[in-house]
Amino acid sequence: RVISADYRLAPEHPFPAGLEDCYAVTKALCIHAEDFGIDPQEIILVGDSAGGNLAAAVSLLGRDRGDFEISRQILLYPAVGGDYSDNAPYPSLRENGTGYLLTTRRIREYMSLYVSKPEDLENPYLAPMLMEDLTHQPDTLMITAEYDPLRDEGEAYAARLHESGNQVVLHRMKDALHGFFSLDPHFAHVKRAYEWINEFLGGDAVCQTPDR
Repeated sequence: RVISADYRLAPEHPFPAGLEDCYAVTKALCIHAEDFGIDPQEIILVGDSAGGNLAAAVSLLGRDRGDFEISRQILLYPAVGGDYSDNAPYPSLRENGTGYLLTTRRIREYMSLYVSKPEDLENPYLAPMLMEDLTHQPDTLMITAEYDPLRDEGEAYAARLHESGNQVVLHRMKDALHGFFSLDPHFAHVKRAYEWINEFLGGDAVCQTPDR
């Protein structure tokens, strides 16, 4: 069963409006899981790109507010950092920041639309990589794309989750661009991602290094 949160969008509704909407949906679903005929222990958060950011942030908020616990999350090439300047610590922002579908310049423009004040960029619920405590997070499947400016921050977040004691599976999709998951299901990269997702959902999560 798939439930999609119709959250408010920036710039009309900047951070944290969309996050709070996603959180409210997740909380209601966890509390009223029986009304949907589902097991609350089997609720899995999934998001790609900005949606991956929201999924990761909802997991953190759930832990910190104590309203629910999520057992697993699937993050597809998520935006989890807050620094997209020329001095950002992720080489992929420079290596893949021009000439592809998603550019570093576009990321900066999107972030300027998402935040309501400069201090938001220091908020770990906007940039989960800034969260000091990443313990007690869901088992995580992280899929990044080789030619994506967001590649390195996603993989760094996966590494930090693992270092904090969480179970993590990390795959890097070779020869893929940001957003590949929205392509036709018969596309090779999408099929491979489905295989990884099915493996993750069908078994226990373990820490793996990214496929190169």
